[in-house]
Amino acid sequence: MSKIKDSIIEWTLTALLITGVALTSFNVYPMNLWVCLAGNIGWIYLAWCWRKWSLFVVQLIITIIYILGISKVYL
Repeated sequence: MSKIKDSIIEWTLTALLITGVALTSFNVYPMNLWVCLAGNIGWIYLAWCWRKWSLFVVQLIITIIYILGISKVYL
């Protein structure tokens, strides 16, 4: 990926995660889970592209937690 494209994706995903945290703060449930899930999946992709394995593992675990939370809502 180009450096500019990386930067745009990185900041977009960061804004998405901040939005998800804000939704959590205001108890907008379960929308907060979906927004954070989308941001974390994006960060997993970036971590993979950048070969940042610690970031990859953290985002993967957080993503699994969000998936479990979403499944609790709908099951």
